[in-house]
Amino acid sequence: MNILIIMSSVFVLSFLIGYVLISRVPPLLHTPLMSMTNAISAVTILGALLIFTDTTNVPGKILGAIAIGMAIFNVVGGFVITDRILKLFKKG
Repeated sequence: MNILIIMSSVFVLSFLIGYVLISRVPPLLHTPLMSMTNAISAVTILGALLIFTDTTNVPGKILGAIAIGMAIFNVVGGFVITDRILKLFKKG
């Protein structure tokens, strides 16, 4: 149960800090920021996969599964947006 409290605290703090930081970024810098968040999401996926290798309880595994799902959604969305932006600069 202790790991669930730690993971929940990290999630809430990450959400709040991320919201504050992203809201202050000018629109011109959103594309480079998206590539950085893809890298952070990849680290999140690795961390959540490590949770599954540990012998945790069911709530911990559920939280890890949710983390993997959200991080994968973020990575895929980042690549889709980056691809759309790169198509704007293609000639022909």
